[in-house]
Amino acid sequence: MLSKDAIKLYVLGLSLLGLTAWVFFRENRMDWTDYQAEFKEFVTEKFGAERAAQVPTGIQQIWVKDLDRVDRCITCHQAVEWKGLETAPEPYRTHPKEILEKHPLTAYGCTSCHGGQGFSTILPDAHGNVEHWEEPVLGAEVSEAYLIKNSKALMEMNCNSCHRYDRETKGMDYINTAKKLVEQKDCRACHTINGRGGIIGPDLTFEGEKPTEQFDYGRLTGRHSVFAWQVAHFQNPKMVSPDSVMPNFGFSSQDAQALALLVMSWRKEPIPANYISGVQLRDVPTQEEIEKEKRMLEGEGAFFVQNKCFICHSVTSLGVDSAAKIGPDLSDAVTDVQSRFGRTLDDFLMEPTGTMSVVLATQIPLTTEQRQQAIALLKVAYQRKLEQQIKNASPSPMPTGK
Repeated sequence: MLSKDAIKLYVLGLSLLGLTAWVFFRENRMDWTDYQAEFKEFVTEKFGAERAAQVPTGIQQIWVKDLDRVDRCITCHQAVEWKGLETAPEPYRTHPKEILEKHPLTAYGCTSCHGGQGFSTILPDAHGNVEHWEEPVLGAEVSEAYLIKNSKALMEMNCNSCHRYDRETKGMDYINTAKKLVEQKDCRACHTINGRGGIIGPDLTFEGEKPTEQFDYGRLTGRHSVFAWQVAHFQNPKMVSPDSVMPNFGFSSQDAQALALLVMSWRKEPIPANYISGVQLRDVPTQEEIEKEKRMLEGEGAFFVQNKCFICHSVTSLGVDSAAKIGPDLSDAVTDVQSRFGRTLDDFLMEPTGTMSVVLATQIPLTTEQRQQAIALLKVAYQRKLEQQIKNASPSPMPTGK
């Protein structure tokens, strides 16, 4: 039999254990009532009791029928539309006015831009950092995990759902950078994007729709996520996918992050027409792009464009410009092949070695007739280059005096 003192000690111990568990639970899962009470105290101190009495109590929510969203974020973030709390700590800070003017809460809610689990009122559930929820709040916590310096950059993925066809969108620095890189590196030479482009690489139009299970993380160190995979792939394609034929463009970490955000934003978002009034609804090439494409497809170097040689090589003397410029300019192929391989151009293209043997066997399988045509055109290209060099070297005629 236990003594009365022992029983008291057991009861006290269990009580303390229960109290500790309750305190831990409360500290890590704050209820919305706690935040509302703290906000009322905060307002009382700053604006007085009369203003604090106007603070609503109870569950607050925004129902955006058109977007099929119910967001209860304002239950805790009660100062979103207040004036005078622009520098207050979260969750009592005023939302930037210029954004809400174009994206009112009643039309967009909160989670369509910020992410999170809108119908929850308890942390950490509301911020979505829980198992089986794939849309966490895109803020400082996730940015820190992904080593992104700008804590607001991740939200640009959601912004681009509406603005994907914009050439440039104010306030979207990462996405804007990525769009310029897609153009500069001529990604469409290999990939179809928004219905335009090549077929050597996968169609990227809805790359953001791919579930995490479709990615092989076997060669990835650190955090296993779609974002981490995309960044690693942009920086070193063959390291992540040994069979990839995508060249290494030498992207910086920030550029790789920007491109990852862009491709992950390419999703099938059911956006009501009234939300994108005045927004470009398709990817329209610029006049300069149209003219350049026409010039390359119809000029003397059309063969190298049609057969995708221009993905890696320029042939500048025939007007073919490669955005990637991975391989040498083929305007010099006649002499370059001889100096590098000790073989004539005719012999090398008919029986290639090294990288070219793989390319011509898998990526660009040219027939014998096509190889002969390529040889003839490359000799023309070399002749054009020599003619241009002679022309540039010739002294300009001196003006004659009267």
